[in-house]
Amino acid sequence: MDILIISEFNGDFSGRDTSRFIYLAQKLSDRHHVEIVTSDFWHVKKIRRSSSRKKWPFQVTFLHEPGYAENVSLKRFFSHLIWGKNVKKYLNNRKKPDVIYCSVPSLTAAKEAADYCEKHDVWFIIDVQDLWPEAFEMVFHFPVVSQIVYFPFYWFADHIYRSADSICAVSHTYAKRVRRARMYQTTNSGNPKSLLCKGYSTERIFQKCTCISPDNVRVVYLGTDLDIFEKYAKGVPVTEKQEGVVWLAYCGTLGSSYDLTCVMDALYLLEKKGVKAPRFIIMGDGPRRKELERYAKVRNLDVLFTGLLSYDQMCATLASCDIAVNPISHGAAQSIINKHADYAAAGLAVINTQEGKEYRALVRKYQMGFNCRNNDAYDVAKKISVLITNPELRKHMGENARKCARERFDRAKTYDILVWAVERIGR
Repeated sequence: MDILIISEFNGDFSGRDTSRFIYLAQKLSDRHHVEIVTSDFWHVKKIRRSSSRKKWPFQVTFLHEPGYAENVSLKRFFSHLIWGKNVKKYLNNRKKPDVIYCSVPSLTAAKEAADYCEKHDVWFIIDVQDLWPEAFEMVFHFPVVSQIVYFPFYWFADHIYRSADSICAVSHTYAKRVRRARMYQTTNSGNPKSLLCKGYSTERIFQKCTCISPDNVRVVYLGTDLDIFEKYAKGVPVTEKQEGVVWLAYCGTLGSSYDLTCVMDALYLLEKKGVKAPRFIIMGDGPRRKELERYAKVRNLDVLFTGLLSYDQMCATLASCDIAVNPISHGAAQSIINKHADYAAAGLAVINTQEGKEYRALVRKYQMGFNCRNNDAYDVAKKISVLITNPELRKHMGENARKCARERFDRAKTYDILVWAVERIGR
């Protein structure tokens, strides 16, 4: 089969990143011709890229995107718009593929891919990584005005969800949103009369109408490859760990969606009570870094900002830590994300403030840490204190986290579902 993967937000193609789509492309390329179409703008570092230095068993095509400096900005919307137009142009000049596997978000490219597949009778699979515009509305919400501003984006999203022949999602929370949209199927994809007018055979009409069932949505967590993680975890962390010092880990973006000031307030409260606070290792970068560095200095806390690390460096440093923190801000749209898999793979007890029910349920079911009240530094401090003063409990919860990683997050097993979904629909 000729499989085209469209994904705007990929890794750096260095061979050391954890892109879901690069990993999937590698697995599919054993038996099929696979091409990844991605942006020449690297979202993580906000820099331009033009080629991949590593030789891959699949084709990589970079399409131009103007780029942007701020994650939430008009310039970003414009950048995605141009990227979508370039995807449309590329599809119209490329040989028709058998299957298009498209990441959502962004919405513009997915909308163009949906329309192309409808017009040319190509199987269309989407992989829902995040909910747009819900994620943006959490940041900028104004009563009444928001309904008007975001309406076109909701329409785009619903159109994409309803157009897909098959859907994968990175969490049950996202899958629920997709199923809700597909319950009200109004596009031509689900209209047998319309398909008949296009000249489709009765067998093909049956296939299309069966595929668009609201239940045709599979959930596969982002996850990580445990063998690769364990290999990198044996490396040297970015800084030497002193004996007897407890390390608290955070890895991810330093942005408004993550309430790191609450964690620092909790560490400050521990120090005030005479409890030695753990050293806070913050791995990542983002728009709030300078603000957080100043806050840590004002609080007189032992915080190390490592900046953005390569995946192998992150694994080695994370594996040296004792506790992990998942401080998602109030109202944030995130569900199951990359750091959940990495924390579990590292075998770390987790302090979780995320309000999303799905991850809280995992923490509770596997007994791999503590769920805390959101934006409550006193509750966070209390739970951290329990873990730093009970090394055996920490160890037990860490073992439970590893069990969760093996059962829920190991890509070597879970991504077979994605491969099956592509090959099944292609047949």
